[in-house]
Amino acid sequence: MTYFSLQWTITQQADGKLIRDFLKEQHISRTALTDIKFHGGAIEVDGNPVTVRHLLRCGETLVVRFPPEERSADMIAEPLSLDVVYEDEYLLVVNKPPYMPTIPSREHPRGTLANALLHHYDKQNLSSTVHIVTRLDRDTSGLVLVAKHRHVHHLLSELQKKGYVKRKYEALCHNVVEDERGTITAPIGRKEDSIIEREVCEDGQRAITHFHVLRRFRHYTHVSLELETGRTHQIRVHLAYLGHPLLGDELYGGSREKINRQALHSTELSFFHPFHQQMKRFRCPIPHDMNRLIEEGAAAQ
Repeated sequence: MTYFSLQWTITQQADGKLIRDFLKEQHISRTALTDIKFHGGAIEVDGNPVTVRHLLRCGETLVVRFPPEERSADMIAEPLSLDVVYEDEYLLVVNKPPYMPTIPSREHPRGTLANALLHHYDKQNLSSTVHIVTRLDRDTSGLVLVAKHRHVHHLLSELQKKGYVKRKYEALCHNVVEDERGTITAPIGRKEDSIIEREVCEDGQRAITHFHVLRRFRHYTHVSLELETGRTHQIRVHLAYLGHPLLGDELYGGSREKINRQALHSTELSFFHPFHQQMKRFRCPIPHDMNRLIEEGAAAQ
């Protein structure tokens, strides 16, 4: 079984520092250190076990081995198709198909992206559970960022809060959007008496969506959208708020006459890689069902 670990060669800059202080600079939390100490992890210098009170010396090799992660009982590995766009020892980017939930729920306990990822990890003999960084709704397709370990997820979540994880979408929405581009700034909260539906409301969470029109058709519009915040159902709620619900999105006023799911695809994902120390950017084309509507709309003009 492969356990997640990190390794550093100590430079002159870190000479004389306590391991505890050095690891704090690497954004390894006190909670993570406690977990390492009591649940099967290890801290080693030049192959020898040490405590966080060890004073580092230039040229030493410091290794932190994290304990194995426990999977909950409802997280079952399944040999499902998985479209991996990018993968390294820290994270993955996958292209999620429509109609696949991201994580198991009471309504969908199997057949989820998480079930497919666990099988993928098992083939690699990897001791990890699933950590989704950029979750998508069941019927939304496209790029999803996944961390391979709890610590990596923590780092990416912190980068996301600082704006270093960007997502762009393409969508087909009802009616003709007149403005070439714009920004929707409207707070989103849970709709009263619903556990699923969201709405624009004064006491909701800050939510900002940028859009620009790619092409107009007779009865619908192809738009590109970029999220500045990541609220549940944000694009769906904001476009419905403007009077342009997504095609197929019955929950927010769209029609399923032309497509049997919300016509929304996560087409571009960019993020700062916390270990490679560089920006990564990935794109994937829109799927067949949305492309068919674009072709039909063009032919009808």
